[in-house]
Amino acid sequence: MNKLFSKNAKIFTLRFLLIFAFYQLVRFGFYWYNGHLLDPMNISVLVGGIRFDLAALGFINLLFVLLHLWPGKFQTKKGYQTFLFYSFYLVNVFILCLNFVDFEYFRFIGRRSSYAFITASGMENELPGLLKNFIVDYWWIPLFMLGSFVFFWLIYRKIDYKIYDSRFNFPQVIVAILLTGVFLVLGRGGLQPKPIRLVDAAAYGGLKNTALVLNTPFSVLKTIGKKETLPDYNFYSEEELVRIFDPVQTFRYDSLNKKNVVLLIVESFGRENMHRGLTPFMDSLAENSYFFEHGFANGKVSIDAVPSSISSIPSLMDRTFITSSYALNDVYPLPKILNDNGYHTAFFHGAFNGSQNFDQYANVAGFKEYYGKNEYEGPEAFDGSWGIFDEEFLQFFAKKLDQFSTPFFTTLFTISSHNPYTIPEKHKGKFPKGTADIHESIAYADYALRQFFETAKTKSWYNNTIFIVVADHTSSEPQEEQWKTNVGKFRIPILFFAPGDPSLPVTKNERNFQQIDILPSLMDYLQINTQVVSFGKSYRSTQDFAISYLNTIYNYEEGDYYLAFDGTKSLGLYNWKKDPELKDNILTKEPEKVKEMERFLKAYIQTFNSRVKNNQLVVKKNL
Repeated sequence: MNKLFSKNAKIFTLRFLLIFAFYQLVRFGFYWYNGHLLDPMNISVLVGGIRFDLAALGFINLLFVLLHLWPGKFQTKKGYQTFLFYSFYLVNVFILCLNFVDFEYFRFIGRRSSYAFITASGMENELPGLLKNFIVDYWWIPLFMLGSFVFFWLIYRKIDYKIYDSRFNFPQVIVAILLTGVFLVLGRGGLQPKPIRLVDAAAYGGLKNTALVLNTPFSVLKTIGKKETLPDYNFYSEEELVRIFDPVQTFRYDSLNKKNVVLLIVESFGRENMHRGLTPFMDSLAENSYFFEHGFANGKVSIDAVPSSISSIPSLMDRTFITSSYALNDVYPLPKILNDNGYHTAFFHGAFNGSQNFDQYANVAGFKEYYGKNEYEGPEAFDGSWGIFDEEFLQFFAKKLDQFSTPFFTTLFTISSHNPYTIPEKHKGKFPKGTADIHESIAYADYALRQFFETAKTKSWYNNTIFIVVADHTSSEPQEEQWKTNVGKFRIPILFFAPGDPSLPVTKNERNFQQIDILPSLMDYLQINTQVVSFGKSYRSTQDFAISYLNTIYNYEEGDYYLAFDGTKSLGLYNWKKDPELKDNILTKEPEKVKEMERFLKAYIQTFNSRVKNNQLVVKKNL
């Protein structure tokens, strides 16, 4: 082989090894930044990380192999080599820096970011304000990114090259093609039958360290331009499936209990925030309500909470239901059900109209009216990033309820306890700072809820209303280990408060209860005659389960037990109430319990995937 080919091969190898080394440095940086949320790093994590890094780099640099090694006179041109020098640097360093996004965002969602997040789908209006706040509040992350650009450049520019005379050479073409094939194998993660997947990270990192094994470029590449491809599971026949889990639920009553319904979805108000001196109002409300001690969110981001809470559709996909290709599936959610029973329905969200596609989904779900930042009427209260501060928007909400005909069903989604956790200037210094950045805004959100209920008490509709208060998901920086597990990451407060109805007991329900249980519970409480497809269960049911999905792992709580399942096999079984930090994996100690739980979970997943893919989320004929 001529000198130019050997030199180009050496140059490319050194460049590739350099970017590979930086991926390892960034992984250690990610661990240093988020180590309090992860298990200790070990050899298995490092080995898995190398495999996923090579997969991302193999795909990204597939073209660069050919550009560096394909023989020909053009390789001797200074302009061509300059192009290779800068293009390799810019492409690889830019993609490398995607990892820095998840240094902070991992604390919110518990996984690596997808293409939909990187492109800010559904948040176009908020993006300028959020980007400004991100740079100000987390200035060290852009600084790390800039430092990576500079540090990489200082080393990269030392990989020099000389130009030799060259001609097209067939053996070198063969070598270039073979090396391209090697990178193609790297890009698919090896020679196994199917390309490496996100779910494969669990084999190296365990339940808590999958994000550490993965890298953000790989996660983005795996989700870019992809429509949902929910697997076609065939664990059971149709007859067996219905016997194990049937989502079609029938409700029959003699008369309708025409209570107004107010559903309050509170941003980031995780269960871990209660009883810490931050939420005196919520703590008190829980003591005077039908409170679900073991409440669970069905997702880790705000956009999951709406379909879960109003449509009884859990988030069991890698992409959120609202932004998926299934968002326009036929559904029979609470707004449509209650419209059919004479209710006035409206959705409120204090953020920019269009934020997180809530207005679109509210329309699909059947809400007759939508009120966002554009419709807000009241004193100036823009928070500079998302929309209207909770206090003012909740007061606006109370005034609008006065104007609605009864009975009404309304949903309001708060915003102030979302990053960047801004509270009004007039309240600065009034609330406890707590031990995490979010805590002051949680205390403010609690105060805003108190003010709303104080106003609501004065209204004629108050005593004929059931209030449901639920968090959308947990907070970003849990303080104790029990809130960092795949159980704790989903635990939220859920309560039913009916001030004028003594038939709803003031008590603490110890069964597992989740957002998707709200719809069937209201069918029972309001005594509505209907049939619905619901993946949850009523508060009157004796069933005791909750199901969520994170990092390609299905999390299934049934009674005191928690099962982690990757779609094909169980990874862990824990008694989460006795072992809240999930330190004792009893998978091999209780095989019968594993078999029992797997049976239900497999039927549940098969039913969900089949019905979502085939647009079967409504009963063909409602009663």
